[in-house]
Amino acid sequence: MTNPKILLVGCGKMGGAMLQGWLADAGLGPFVAVEPGPAPAAAHARVRHVADAVAIPADFKPDVVVFATKPQVMNDVAPAYRRYAGALFVSIAAGTTIATFERHLGSGIAIVRAMPNTPASVGRGISGAYASPAVSPAQRNLADRLLRSVGAVEWVANEALIDAVTAVSGSGPAYVFLLAEALAEAGAKAGLPADLAQRLARATVAGAGELLHQAPESAEQLRKNVTSPNGTTAAALAVLMAEDGFGPLLDRAVAAAAKRARELAS
Repeated sequence: MTNPKILLVGCGKMGGAMLQGWLADAGLGPFVAVEPGPAPAAAHARVRHVADAVAIPADFKPDVVVFATKPQVMNDVAPAYRRYAGALFVSIAAGTTIATFERHLGSGIAIVRAMPNTPASVGRGISGAYASPAVSPAQRNLADRLLRSVGAVEWVANEALIDAVTAVSGSGPAYVFLLAEALAEAGAKAGLPADLAQRLARATVAGAGELLHQAPESAEQLRKNVTSPNGTTAAALAVLMAEDGFGPLLDRAVAAAAKRARELAS
């Protein structure tokens, strides 16, 4: 599809990050962004910023409608877009099921559920995505193109898996940021000046992430590469890998996030 028209509903942090990625692709657009308040990402010649669905130009017929609003308001927001039922819909709202969208937009609509994450803002996100049966191969390719503009994309064959994707990669950056916070706090308790502990923790997490991104080895092998027998890292990992350590704790955290995603669906 050449220069598909894209309607972005919600131009906050995630929607804005995606729009910035799309604007780098001359083959996408024009765009209309619906956002009640200021939308810095929409300040571009190829984007028309409107406050609500009523203000969308009558002659703008989108090929794609992307919902980037909070799931808590989706039931109020989605019905206004029923008039675009022939378009491809893409939703990045956690927990909002295809059945919910069909109730608001019409049965048999072409819709992709996706879950990107906040590293999309620096082009290093990853999205999990599921396409409804009504999505054509060309529409799936277009959705993949839109999502890939801000990072990698992994497609799943079962809609229910999107909740697990949300719990692992959608919420996952917060787990990593918490690790950096906790590591800095632990360093300060060990005697480091607080600002130095912050810098060491931040650079360590960022550097380890980049190594994980570039290295061909698995995360397990990279961990082993750092761990000398009976050394300092081994002593720390003995605590983190105990029966009540980091692994079981993360199991519970991911399960809680997936459970909350399912609750949002109801």
